[in-house]
Amino acid sequence: MCGIAGIVSLGSAPAPSRDALLRMAGALTHRGPDELGLYRDAVAGLAHARLSIIDLASGQQPMADALRTTWIAFNGEIFNYLELRAELSALGHRFRTRSDTEVIVQAWHAWGERAFERFNGQWAVAIWDSVARRLVLARDPSGICPLHLCLHGGQLHFASEVKAIFAANPAIPRAFDPAGIEQTFTFWSVVPPQSVFQGIEELRPGHVRIYQNGSYKEAPFSTPGYGGFQGSLQDAVDSVRSAVEDATKLRMLRADVPVGSYLSGGLDSSYVAALGRKYAGERFQTFSLRFEDAEYDETAYQRLVAQQLHAEHHEVVVSRADIAEAFPHVITHTERPLLRTAPAPLFLLSKLVRRHGIKVVLTGEGADEMFAGYDLFREGKVRRFWARQAASARRPRLLERLYPYLARSPVAQQAMARRFFGRNLAAHALPGFAHDMRWHTTSSLKRILTPAMRSGREPIAELLADLPAQFASWTPLAQDQYLEKRTLLAGYLLSSQGDRMLMAHSIEGRFPFLDSNVAALADSLPDSYKLRVLDEKHVLKRAAADLVPAEILARKKQPYRAPDAAALIDATYIDDLLCAPALRDAGVFEPQPVMQLLRKCRERIGLWRDSRSSVQFSNADNMALVGIVSTQFLHQQLIAGQPALRTNLSLRTDVDLTQLREAA
Repeated sequence: MCGIAGIVSLGSAPAPSRDALLRMAGALTHRGPDELGLYRDAVAGLAHARLSIIDLASGQQPMADALRTTWIAFNGEIFNYLELRAELSALGHRFRTRSDTEVIVQAWHAWGERAFERFNGQWAVAIWDSVARRLVLARDPSGICPLHLCLHGGQLHFASEVKAIFAANPAIPRAFDPAGIEQTFTFWSVVPPQSVFQGIEELRPGHVRIYQNGSYKEAPFSTPGYGGFQGSLQDAVDSVRSAVEDATKLRMLRADVPVGSYLSGGLDSSYVAALGRKYAGERFQTFSLRFEDAEYDETAYQRLVAQQLHAEHHEVVVSRADIAEAFPHVITHTERPLLRTAPAPLFLLSKLVRRHGIKVVLTGEGADEMFAGYDLFREGKVRRFWARQAASARRPRLLERLYPYLARSPVAQQAMARRFFGRNLAAHALPGFAHDMRWHTTSSLKRILTPAMRSGREPIAELLADLPAQFASWTPLAQDQYLEKRTLLAGYLLSSQGDRMLMAHSIEGRFPFLDSNVAALADSLPDSYKLRVLDEKHVLKRAAADLVPAEILARKKQPYRAPDAAALIDATYIDDLLCAPALRDAGVFEPQPVMQLLRKCRERIGLWRDSRSSVQFSNADNMALVGIVSTQFLHQQLIAGQPALRTNLSLRTDVDLTQLREAA
């Protein structure tokens, strides 16, 4: 993966500034420390920071076609590029490099917008046609690779990260967008195209946007669909096993550097690591997080898998103090508020990976979305079953089978659980029913927002008004899966916990479960193959049974989590960050309720120290404190200030047609 940026002048705006493009590149060097490149003409400029993975010798960017009229800046990987290259060669196209970047350019010339439908990979791409004066921007269907846009002063600025856009021009306004803040405090994340900054958009996953003649058009090249698989459960198991292995094989072999693997101790990462081991050669490195807090630690399962794979295994032990220390750096990279500290340990994990000389890791992300692995899906099924006989005393007992991994499970007390999960059962047939509990709980945090941060918009209503036309024809589980992907996959899991934590230390993540063929197969399967009664990921467990230890297959699901408020409450920066003047300066939260929350959390910590019993933070308090701290850091770093940029830049590619400079 890499960092891309650019400026295109629309209408009569002046040519992009060379210095602005260099500042954008300087803001992205953590994403691409190996090489920097620049292209500039009288209308457009592209900048590229390269992390060299494929075609190390000749894959420099920005890259041009043979006529040197079409230029590309590309972040990501097209894993089926060799197959596409063969197809394009048969059509008469000739290639000068071995890179997947050149395949994208040739595919665009051959198939236009339809080219993106053929790509199996992860990408954010900018293609500039200097003759037609046309800019093409596209992003992969899952949203693995980020791409942000800002129109200012007649110029379109775009970049992998917002900090690069702000670096381009100090006149670009920097302020929070109330709609983005409200979305975050509803869904845990913004939902593209919304961002948390005024004037900044995020290109929607699976979309292509084309600018020409001062305007643009945008359309999806990937549309969701569910159902259609005609085979038996065993047919599905065989198909899933084959598809996931093919996806992992591609991600192992389509690299000119060694590929390692994350290992969490759960089914998904264990399966991917086992498949990766088959194609790794003699040496295979795996990487795991350990926690000092036993509630979150999965060391025994991680080591079990690593030993079975004969992997060279590496671990990083994370304490609450480690999370607190890393958290400001985490926000610098997420560029958005967080309601959980979970990205912080992953920041430390990617640092460990880099220290051991690995640039690429496999991860199990996406399996829960594709194969219905979350408790939310089980919860929605139980609540719908209960709603059909709302007076039943037996049906809600199924709630007791949810959240077994939580020390303070919401189903631990039956009476409280029935009140909590029994909310709004009459709406069981409406869109968003399964997510309603999460959204309702998180939305309560908006009570601490200042009037200036209340947009008057309704995030949930807006989301549900923008559903695909076929949504109503899908099964309830398919609807739940779609909404989970739409709200959390790209905006949080693949961004804050994925791309941003990986690229903070120049690591590329690869996600076999988000392979286009795996995703299409998973979406086609009957609900009962994925969620069999209340057994989540049933078909995936069966597919993995010959490679994953029985102890992993049989263990109760434990999603990745980390200490939240308890990790931050003693941080040295808390008092300065959450004092009334700092809160008023940021203008996002009312100081009084924040002060009350801080006192409440400290009282809980004090009781814990006195009694050495478990810290009893409510879910709402956890999310509120983390959300406030992260938002205050974001204001401090990207609105009131700006991260330091690298200025001593050496360009491997330098094509500046406005100055007749060309070095590549």
